[in-house]
Amino acid sequence: MALALAAAQIDAARAQRPGPTPSPTAGAAAGELGSAPAAEALAGATLGLVYFSDHYAPHAQDLLDELRQRWPGVAWVGCPAVGIAASGVEYFDEPALALMLCELPPGSFEVFSGARPLRGDRGDPGRVAHTALVHADPATPDLTELVAELSERVDTGYLFGGAVSARTGGAQVAEGWWQGGLSGVAFGPQVALVSRVTQGCQPVGPERVVTAAHGHVVTELDGHPALPLLLRDLGIDLADPRKALPVLRATLVGLTDADSALLGRGGQFGPDVRVRHLVGLDPGRQAVAVAGPVETGMRLAFCQRNTEAARRDLVRICSEIREEVETAAEEAATAGPGGALDSTPAQAPGVATAPAIRGAVYISCNGRGGPHFGAPSAELKIVQRALGDVPLVGFFAAGEIARRHLYGYTGVLTVFKG
Repeated sequence: MALALAAAQIDAARAQRPGPTPSPTAGAAAGELGSAPAAEALAGATLGLVYFSDHYAPHAQDLLDELRQRWPGVAWVGCPAVGIAASGVEYFDEPALALMLCELPPGSFEVFSGARPLRGDRGDPGRVAHTALVHADPATPDLTELVAELSERVDTGYLFGGAVSARTGGAQVAEGWWQGGLSGVAFGPQVALVSRVTQGCQPVGPERVVTAAHGHVVTELDGHPALPLLLRDLGIDLADPRKALPVLRATLVGLTDADSALLGRGGQFGPDVRVRHLVGLDPGRQAVAVAGPVETGMRLAFCQRNTEAARRDLVRICSEIREEVETAAEEAATAGPGGALDSTPAQAPGVATAPAIRGAVYISCNGRGGPHFGAPSAELKIVQRALGDVPLVGFFAAGEIARRHLYGYTGVLTVFKG
């Protein structure tokens, strides 16, 4: 898989110019792309990712038309958002545009939407749905169930993406301008990628099992009333509300299914954990209420989100991605023509080319970004330092998608290998 070098954004200074919001054009981005070292490869681009601030959403069809004219033959997917990400930079609430052009072999990807469902079922010849980048309208009814259903239609079950955060609505780009539901692009197995989720939360208590729950209300953990365990984990007493209330407001709940691990490496949350708000206490039933359905048998831990935990967890997933890519590179560098490991130099004829990170997509919660990490673009700078100077685009979402789950307050980092 070849990934053309392409990550550009309209200069954010345009937001400071007087007069009405400028109509977006691809020209400014094209100027940066045209000066890129690998610009000559862009002529072979087949897939384009486009993310733009919702200042430009009213002009989305004009933007799409211009992109098609400038790069004919490229299939475009993306969405508007309240904030977008480019290599090392975030743009919140200002006119901005980020593009990535990918040179993928024919038949290695498929754009889908409500009007163009994924073709074929598992096992069908010619099917390319191995993984998928997904954009979603957050106002879609039963969105969580739709994400899980789409995951079932993807061979690996792995999705990555997010819900549109634009104030203008949940419309998306998928070879057209679509409203509602899910859209995106499915990749075949030849498009190699590595993806991780960062929760940015620090567990403040032990892992527990939900032994009694009704809807959103947890009444028992490990066979004991839930509320006293919460207060014990947090070290607070409701008799002292001035101390207790700020701590409770900063507390969330990490949940995972009964058959999934809650805690992973270093005592941090595993990839299947969904973090939800703690929304209420019920002293009468000694229960706690969670912003999401809870079922008996689920695993639960109370947690808190802070800058240090968020930084540490983001660095962790970046390190895991680099480690996986570098391990694959070492294996490829020592693999002979038949695939067996040997000591043949990597540049010898017939030896597999060592994989490298060719590009990345980062989708973070619109409640994260610079303010949560302590400085403008601090979140993106962490990713850039960890991955190096690779093309990266993405957006700040109203809900993040990874595997088969819809998350909140997370970051989903996916890199393409080639």
